[in-house]
Amino acid sequence: MITVLLLNTTYEPIHVVPLRRAVTLVLQEKVHLVETSERSVRSPSLTLPEPLVIRLRGRAPVPRQRAMPVSRSAILARDGHTCQYCGMTLANDWLTIDHVLPQSRGGGWTWTNLVTACPACNTAKANRTPAEAGMALLRQPGKPIGVPVELLHKAQVHPAWRHYLWTS
Repeated sequence: MITVLLLNTTYEPIHVVPLRRAVTLVLQEKVHLVETSERSVRSPSLTLPEPLVIRLRGRAPVPRQRAMPVSRSAILARDGHTCQYCGMTLANDWLTIDHVLPQSRGGGWTWTNLVTACPACNTAKANRTPAEAGMALLRQPGKPIGVPVELLHKAQVHPAWRHYLWTS
């Protein structure tokens, strides 16, 4: 099933809707198209770009979002199951979680201090910062913007969503 990310008026993610519902909302002029794919949705009388991200036109009550807890699965999903040092994509059980600032130096278990790493890169970095080890991060770790883990997993399929799901 093709899904579309629904944003509120302030560009915060609130839900994922099926493509059919997204097209209905566009045709009813309840949402703006924010991001579209190259493909089109066609009917005998209409051609519409296939939506990837839509934004509500009017204000809508948004359920209060709780802070998303830091977990191994959430870090893996955020980083796309990819080593943030060398770019290698591995299965979950082969990847490790690395502290950018080592725990021995005060680095905590926080969204901005944890990244996925392959065993070779994690061993090479050891108890140093990336700068001290001469290693660069592919992407700075950021905190998700109050979204469920399911959205982070789906962001792997929809790269256009990534911009809306976490801060840099």
